[in-house]
Amino acid sequence: MQTYRTLVFLAAFLTFDLIMFGAFVRLTDSGLGCPDWPGCYGHFTPLGAHASIQQALEAMPYGPVSAFQAWIEMIHRYAGAILGMLIIGFMVLAWRLRRSLPYRPTLATVIFGLVCLQGAFGAWTVTHRLMPVVVTTHLVLGMSLLAMLTWLAAREKSHAAVPAHAGNGRIWMVLGFIVLFLQLALGGWVSTNYAALACMDFPTCHGAWLPTMDFDSGFALLRGLGQASSGEIISQDALTSIHWTHRNFAFLVIALLGVLAWRWRHTSGLKGPARALLALLALQLLTGLTTIFFQWPLLIAVIHNGGAAALVLISTTLLWRLSRAGKPPSGRGHQHA
Repeated sequence: MQTYRTLVFLAAFLTFDLIMFGAFVRLTDSGLGCPDWPGCYGHFTPLGAHASIQQALEAMPYGPVSAFQAWIEMIHRYAGAILGMLIIGFMVLAWRLRRSLPYRPTLATVIFGLVCLQGAFGAWTVTHRLMPVVVTTHLVLGMSLLAMLTWLAAREKSHAAVPAHAGNGRIWMVLGFIVLFLQLALGGWVSTNYAALACMDFPTCHGAWLPTMDFDSGFALLRGLGQASSGEIISQDALTSIHWTHRNFAFLVIALLGVLAWRWRHTSGLKGPARALLALLALQLLTGLTTIFFQWPLLIAVIHNGGAAALVLISTTLLWRLSRAGKPPSGRGHQHA
């Protein structure tokens, strides 16, 4: 039983780290550091691929391949493989302990299927040459995996009893969760289309509240990186539409989740994650603005992606605790807020 719990918590922790490291992979243009899959030019590590990497670097000195980028890409793949093994481990234990665990092994099995799908999208990210819809789906699936693992871990973590009346806000939290994931998808679309600097001013964009935008091209799904559906280079107006939509949708997320977190900041069983949610919303606003004003510095951009993952983690925790409203405290160990 203890091994099962340990594997669940390790998997959730590693998934959070992988999401942040995945952002580092994108932001350092390392997604094609090894342009094949699952190895690197047919080798297990970039060490064996040194000659191929050097040849690619000489052919395109400023291209997506270098020894540094290859190692970044492969470390991300190694960590993903370790995560897969952890998930297999706790899924097997969930089935072996199904008569002892208070929950069915269904969620653990669904998580296994999701991580397999996530691995497939990781491969397609490379083979489809960073196609925006594939990369964005890969990100959203990663966030979904984090949400499921957080739910699994939350069942094993103790908390104070949540009063029954708090359960009335569960439907609003579900709505907030949906809105959050829409914003995550928009954020992924900004990142994979390199539209973070499409608007360099704030609160206006190109000096206007409604700048000239091309939503049809900006949100066309079936197109290559940096291209419009016609195959031409994507226009500035299209990139502006992507950035502007993500920027303004963020205010809806902040308003909805912020009101809920403020409402529950003193509620038993909810006040800990509610206060954390308020802090994270403030952090996301700050790092988002900093990204614009300081032209997307790497560290701030990675923190912004990590903040998004933390929002998923905290929102999932709140959803779990709201599902226990009016019921006896769950989990093992000492109770806390």
